[in-house]
Amino acid sequence: MSTIHIIHENNAWLAPLRASLAAIRAPHEEWFLDRGLIDLTQAPPEGVFYNRMSASSHTRGHHYAPEYAGAVIEWLERHGRVVVNGRRALQLEVSKVAQYEALAAFGIPTPPTVAVVGEEHLRAAAERIGTPLILKHNRAGKGLGVQLVRSTAALDEAIARIAADDDPVALPRDGIWLVQRYIAAPEPFITRAEFIGGRFLYAVRVDTSEGFELCPADACAIPEGTACPAVAPGEKFRIIEGFAHPLIPRMEAFLAANGIGVGAIEFITDADGNTFAYDVNTNTNYNPEAERRAGLSAPDAVARHLVGLLPRAAQAA
Repeated sequence: MSTIHIIHENNAWLAPLRASLAAIRAPHEEWFLDRGLIDLTQAPPEGVFYNRMSASSHTRGHHYAPEYAGAVIEWLERHGRVVVNGRRALQLEVSKVAQYEALAAFGIPTPPTVAVVGEEHLRAAAERIGTPLILKHNRAGKGLGVQLVRSTAALDEAIARIAADDDPVALPRDGIWLVQRYIAAPEPFITRAEFIGGRFLYAVRVDTSEGFELCPADACAIPEGTACPAVAPGEKFRIIEGFAHPLIPRMEAFLAANGIGVGAIEFITDADGNTFAYDVNTNTNYNPEAERRAGLSAPDAVARHLVGLLPRAAQAA
């Protein structure tokens, strides 16, 4: 049997998938991409390659991991290897501008947004969008840089903080800010739809009352390498039983067209029932406590999906 190769840069996030692959005795190995080399004169090994590179890698000191992963994926795809979440998926992972334009092509609404390079242009962008607005990074992950700005005075304060902050993580990794219309929901939650094999698996209701850093794997503040034992009080993450939404078929078509085999789309619905997608995550994580309560396991489903691709990888070899 061929091998499943997992491309990543975060050991802690991979723990649930490791367990699921081990449970079904699936042959697998990890490619931790931070620094290294790619010998372009050689062919890559056979098997299925699952890309889990994250847009937030720079927050863990892995500043060029996405670029490294991009080079590796070019090498894999040139040799005809089976890649889950390949070149295009990685491009979307590291650019919300790319996400929004791709979503729009499938009739999936996104919040009105202005992309800004140079903090001196933030006020002009805010004048176009109006307040309240959301200020965030184009290349982010984990809700990096997300700020709710309710007034012009609050924007001035935010810009002053940006100018005074010497932490490079406080600035967008690619230099692009997004100024986005704030979508007010009747209740403080967003919905995250999970897809495996390009098909809808389940939807999670995520409580946003405590902020916008919504990565399911980060619900607990724990050391790297430790599994998350529980979510915050009040069920921050809850899988919605029997969820259905008219945009789900469009989302599946969008994922298929962009080569995203495993991923999630986050969206919010306003008081008038209008839904806006605002994030596509191709390095999706799952909350174990929410899954336990619902009797579901996305890591198990991902493991089965990857194993199901092994015969195709063998034929391509």
